Amino acid sequence: MNQKIRGIKLIKIAIAVLSVSNLFSIGSLKAEEILHIGAIPDQNPEHLNRLYKVLSSELSEQLNVQVRYKPVTNYAAAVTAFRTGDLDLVWFGALTGVQARLQSKGSKVIAQRDIDEKFHSVFIANKKSSIQKINNINDLKTLKDKRFTFGSESSTSGRLMPQYFLNKAGLQLKDFKGASPGFSGSHDATLMLVQSGSYEAGALSEEVWKRNLESGRVDPSKVFVIWKTPSYHNYHWIAQGNLDKKFKKGFTKDLTNVFLRFNEKSKKQKKILELFSAKEFIISKNENYNQIEKVGRTIGKIK
Repeated sequence: MNQKIRGIKLIKIAIAVLSVSNLFSIGSLKAEEILHIGAIPDQNPEHLNRLYKVLSSELSEQLNVQVRYKPVTNYAAAVTAFRTGDLDLVWFGALTGVQARLQSKGSKVIAQRDIDEKFHSVFIANKKSSIQKINNINDLKTLKDKRFTFGSESSTSGRLMPQYFLNKAGLQLKDFKGASPGFSGSHDATLMLVQSGSYEAGALSEEVWKRNLESGRVDPSKVFVIWKTPSYHNYHWIAQGNLDKKFKKGFTKDLTNVFLRFNEKSKKQKKILELFSAKEFIISKNENYNQIEKVGRTIGKIK
């Protein structure tokens, strides 16, 4: 009798162990099915959280997988999270995108906004400064000895390309007041710092400038655009090279097509496009960023 009871107890224990084991297996499977997305923190957190909340919901619905947005603290953290595989899909600027791809074998550019094919940076100045509008690239020399700020150190439109054009005009970073420029951390911060007079001039994304102008955050009586750069390729989505293995065959293509199908007929997709300041997403490829890689190597941001 005692042996029978002990046998029943052993069976119950075995069932419990198997149940727990299965539970962990299921949990692992679910974790593997989550598509982790991220983005460089180029704008204020409120805007980014609103954008990626609605985007995560739409991607989840279209792809039939769990999608989770994981915010990062700075540009470098986005590159690191992609390199380590913590993020599967990331919205990068041109420079950080190149940096991330070079560190993640098999990763690829899948899409960009319509505006990213011909993107621009703008140089802005505080109206109380003595800075005048600039007619050509050589006139950037007038910014010598001015208090000047870039955005993030790894920003394409807020640092890389503006520095490239400054260098072409013969101006080096040591030529600014204080022997170095400032780095505000984001486009929004650059705008506010120049508008307040903390800096006499700065450079940022034209798209962010326009959006803030439309929203009323820009005071035209205090700050104005002095020069717009020539165009270049900028923001884009980069996907890890293992997504087809992680989810299913053809997943990367399906993911790309979801972005390409976004249109204003869908209320949710229209909202996403508005938050991205775009009319549509278009196909893109790694080769579109060869110029950025070359410039990045020239100024030492890509080794």
